[in-house]
Amino acid sequence: MEKISAGQFKAGATGFLSLFSLVGIMFYGLPFFFDFWVEDFGWSRATVTSGNAFGKVIIGFLGFLAGWFIDRYGPRRLMLSGILLGGFALIGLSLMTSLWHFYFFYLLSVLGYMCGGPLPNQVLISRWFTTARGKAMGIAYLGIGVGGMLVPQLARWLNIEFGWRQALMILGILMIAIAFPMAWFVKENPEGTSVEAKEEVKIPLGSILKSWPFYLLVIGSMCSIGAVSGTGQNLKLFFRFDLQYTQEQAANVLSLVLASSIIGRLVMGWLADRFQKKYVMILIYALVASAIPLLFYASTPGVIYVFAFIFGVGLGGDYMIIPLMAAELFGVRVMGRVMGIILTMDGLGEAFSPMLVGWLRDQSGSYANGFAALIILAVIGTIAIAMLPNKARIE
Repeated sequence: MEKISAGQFKAGATGFLSLFSLVGIMFYGLPFFFDFWVEDFGWSRATVTSGNAFGKVIIGFLGFLAGWFIDRYGPRRLMLSGILLGGFALIGLSLMTSLWHFYFFYLLSVLGYMCGGPLPNQVLISRWFTTARGKAMGIAYLGIGVGGMLVPQLARWLNIEFGWRQALMILGILMIAIAFPMAWFVKENPEGTSVEAKEEVKIPLGSILKSWPFYLLVIGSMCSIGAVSGTGQNLKLFFRFDLQYTQEQAANVLSLVLASSIIGRLVMGWLADRFQKKYVMILIYALVASAIPLLFYASTPGVIYVFAFIFGVGLGGDYMIIPLMAAELFGVRVMGRVMGIILTMDGLGEAFSPMLVGWLRDQSGSYANGFAALIILAVIGTIAIAMLPNKARIE
């Protein structure tokens, strides 16, 4: 087994715990509460799935600024502020009494996600790891799977014991307590770059923005992330109101999805270190595209568990493979800015697709049209990635 340094261990642990909190608990945990808000406040499905879109529209342009900040000053300070913002957002949502509270605190959650979520962790891991970057990214991203797997069960138990408001407040406090200490003590690479970054020829950002592989990666990732998010953010509503699942049944399937994502992160990270990342990315996107049609047959016994496994494996690799593909195409020296742009665009797909699916359900009384739209998005994403060049680095 390859020996890792203390700095690499801290970077990996920081990535695991911050992603566990900001993505696993916050991003995947909030949809568990959507049905409570529909029932208690009388809000529509389009409304309860619109908070992320509102936040991404208002502050989405900050993604590039965040990337520039990370390239210049390192990811640590942004991560610390993001963890605090994410925790305070959940605490605020636990106290909300009106729609403007909902949008304001969702805005904070999106800002926290941007500052402390995937972007700074991707850069941190890419700087510390070179030859085993895929495996390291996969292990760090396990935090998302573990957090997302545990939070439905934890949220269900907290809701039974204390109600949904206290459950959200406790989750917000847990986020800060879990992620903040390790992010406080982690060190960025002393040189500010990895060994690979010091040896590689820096590709000017302008050249990258003029290259067609950049836009194929943007289109492909935005479409697939949109398909994943549109599905995941509506699953609890679909289970509760369309399939008439109990809270326990819904929590169990959601946990299975995130448990399967752990397998996806490990397997896809391993594959990404051994095969061309383009083909691993195609495999991941094809899994997402093939899983969503199974939701049309969700009432057939056993099908929902097949969906949960296939979708979970695809979900596990989806977010993780993007920075690995970007590093292979463009290098790590401008990765913060490149990923800042890509994640900003991905964030728009991630934000608007759940709202579109929710709106289609409100209008038609069925998720059929929404799921069909998500399948189309997933297929487009797969085709875009298949068109990427086979060589490792653009000129």
